Amino acid sequence: MKRKGFTIIEVVLVLAIAGLIFLMVFIALPALQRSQRNTQREDDLARFATAVNDYKTNNKGKLPFHMDGAARYFDDKFVPRYIDENCTLAAGSKAYFLKYENCGSQFTDPDGTIYGIGYHQDMTSSAYANGMIVLQPTFEEAEHKIRAYDQAYCDDEGVVRRATGMRQFALVMILEGGAVRCNDND
Repeated sequence: MKRKGFTIIEVVLVLAIAGLIFLMVFIALPALQRSQRNTQREDDLARFATAVNDYKTNNKGKLPFHMDGAARYFDDKFVPRYIDENCTLAAGSKAYFLKYENCGSQFTDPDGTIYGIGYHQDMTSSAYANGMIVLQPTFEEAEHKIRAYDQAYCDDEGVVRRATGMRQFALVMILEGGAVRCNDND
């Protein structure tokens, strides 16, 4: 007389296969989510570059960031006028690092943090060698900051280099995982 049912080997085999599938999904899902967030950040950086170009068009070629004598300067009305009208300048903002608050979805990182803007003019400081970014902060240390450089461009490897044109600019963002995204007006 034959009994119907599964043997212990069949049950263990099915559980092992199900466990492997679960493990693969468990490992792949965070990487997929990180990739989607980074794609959104890259899109935001490209939109930001477009806004800088729009600003230049409306302001006789002037960039929203530049040196004013010995001081770094960023036009604090740039973000509310060109990116998100809901944004207001946060307390503690400085001319070279602007933080915003009360922004809608236009100037906000995928994790909900509002972007900041840092202006970096001195490409010959200790953090740079021959106009090339050498030291990079981690994603957490970057504080969701878009770094703006004037008289700069991105080379083929996405590294900021010094440019000769006064109207050239480069924008840099540190992505999750430590990758660097560079966007310029070339």
